[in-house]
Amino acid sequence: MASFHLISLGCAKNLVDSEVMLGSLLASGEVVVDSPEQADVLVINTCGFIQPAVEEAVEEILTLVEEKKRSPAKKIIVTGCLVQRYREQLLSELPEVDLFIGSEGAADLAGLVKQLSRGEFGHRLVLPERFLMSSATPRVMTTPPFRAWLKITEGCNNRCSYCMIPMIRGPLRSRPIDDLVREAQILESQGVKELSLIAQDSTAYGHDLGGGVHLVRLLLALLDQTAIPWIRLLYLHPKGVDDQLLALIAANPRLLPYLDIPMQHVSERILRAMNRHYGPADLERLLAAIQQRIPEAALRTTFLVGFPGEQEEDFLQVADFMHRHRLHHVGVFAYSNEEGAPSANFTEQVPEAEGIRRRDHLLEVQAEISAHRQEEYLGRTVEVLVEGVCPETELLLIGRTRFQAPEVDGCVYINEGIASAGEIVQVRISETQVYDLVGGVVVGEDLG
Repeated sequence: MASFHLISLGCAKNLVDSEVMLGSLLASGEVVVDSPEQADVLVINTCGFIQPAVEEAVEEILTLVEEKKRSPAKKIIVTGCLVQRYREQLLSELPEVDLFIGSEGAADLAGLVKQLSRGEFGHRLVLPERFLMSSATPRVMTTPPFRAWLKITEGCNNRCSYCMIPMIRGPLRSRPIDDLVREAQILESQGVKELSLIAQDSTAYGHDLGGGVHLVRLLLALLDQTAIPWIRLLYLHPKGVDDQLLALIAANPRLLPYLDIPMQHVSERILRAMNRHYGPADLERLLAAIQQRIPEAALRTTFLVGFPGEQEEDFLQVADFMHRHRLHHVGVFAYSNEEGAPSANFTEQVPEAEGIRRRDHLLEVQAEISAHRQEEYLGRTVEVLVEGVCPETELLLIGRTRFQAPEVDGCVYINEGIASAGEIVQVRISETQVYDLVGGVVVGEDLG
């Protein structure tokens, strides 16, 4: 019996794949260990979405190669998006890796490893057929037991001009509603209090299934057949957020008033070049509808600056949009060419240094907006899901409000009161920072 060490890189969707890999290994009776030094087999689940992720993955692989030099009997297995994207190039440049497995091999990792050990592969590259997990797929949670990701689709049909996901992950494949409800019920039985729905585009859920299956129907089923108190929606395409969805969120407190809507840009010209299928007028109408339906909602978005053809006036439109709408959470990325993406061949490429300058400027704009937004919580009592003891000091607890998503937004430092990880408590905010909040637990008559 071999021992395994797994490294997971990339987004939450990739983390679910890693949890499925762990499930495959443990279901087959394999042993998973905490450090590469203890392991016979070193597995790394990679991200290959953007160039920085590619560079991080290669660096991690080379670290494992060094470990193998110290212990030549160890095996290295590289899996995930990087393999799906770069295939033959990896084979030639990383001869130390024993097996490369594409992004669809998560659920059968144990079986593939056994085939490797029996010498059944004449080639070091395996690209399994397209795969869609189900509630019956073994999965080992790596998040804290009170929160989990629910991956509702695989792939994407949007084909944004800068994005490689359709090539890497294939076309949209949605899981059936009853299967997602079963998985949510399993997670609830394990103690999950916050369920975050994830996909490449959550609003596209069900478009491939027909029969009137869509995101609202899924949410209604989750509300009806589980009692999970916090259900969070992530990765909502602006064109898919309609009145029906907003009305459902407004009417159901368990659907958190938090909308993650990646806009990417606000310039008509740049959005058209990005193949995003909406314009600035659509975004203005969307934000007005959200304000009308869910005035307390927190909005998160991302912007991509330095896109080919972006002029200073296009970039300044984004800054003006941010100043006017004062969104709660904004991520900003500098564009870089991705091999194989249509935008890599566009003319009028923006110099890398200029893209970084524009990114840094918008991040400064958002820091000021966020600091003022945070002040709106001062003196308020808000629900907080306690994550546990603060990693920086045992004198504080740490948690998140309904308006803060795990791993991407700020947090709440709890400096008074007692609470356990996984509890949802009331916290009165006494101090605000640029991205974080500080407060104490209040109970009983203190709530008034």
